[in-house]
Amino acid sequence: MYAVIKTGGKQYRVEENEIINVELLKNVSEGDQVTFDDVLLVGDDDAVKVGRPVVTGAQVTATVLGLAKGPKVIIFKHSGRTTLRRKTGHRQKYTQLRIDSITA
Repeated sequence: MYAVIKTGGKQYRVEENEIINVELLKNVSEGDQVTFDDVLLVGDDDAVKVGRPVVTGAQVTATVLGLAKGPKVIIFKHSGRTTLRRKTGHRQKYTQLRIDSITA
């Protein structure tokens, strides 16, 4: 069984016992249970339920494993005509989740 959930402005295709990184969730700590109600699609072999916009009564439950960080991205701006050189970096923070159950 699989599902498509929406969190953090993005959509994720998830299956049970899968580990995913989602955008940072506020007010959660390691070991907490998180329930997603924005389930856009639920599939089980050939039976697929598509929501308009969400599947009613469907939930995905996950356990928070901790925080994770993405790769560092270097931003370098320069101008050839002046001596403008600016170097900054960014490292996105994620919440790591393990999908426990999908209920339709």
